[in-house]
Amino acid sequence: MKATTIIEVPTDLWPIADLFFQGMGSEVNLNDEGEVALLFRSFFMLYLITVVLAIITFKLGFARKLPLIKNIVVYTVLIIGTFLLTLILGLNLPIAESLVVAALILGIYRFRLHKERSGRQQEQT
Repeated sequence: MKATTIIEVPTDLWPIADLFFQGMGSEVNLNDEGEVALLFRSFFMLYLITVVLAIITFKLGFARKLPLIKNIVVYTVLIIGTFLLTLILGLNLPIAESLVVAALILGIYRFRLHKERSGRQQEQT
């Protein structure tokens, strides 16, 4: 007889994680390929959203230009670190939501800084 392996999926997820995991129910049967594929797809989508938001936050927060090799190292570490954070804490903590808030705050800051600098430049001319 085949042993069924079941993973429980939390039902009280944060909004972005809940968006991807909402069709799964409260448990996933690992012997059902369709459910496993849905689980991996949902996790991968949450991971991609988290990576994109982390990259946007990094670009908005750090204005210095880096050399190509340093850029590659930074983004590689960012992608690996984001995977680990999403894997370990992605369903329990609002990582993606926090990155959305950080990106919005940094975007507003950068926009106001740009507006202020262009205003100063117009006053000087």
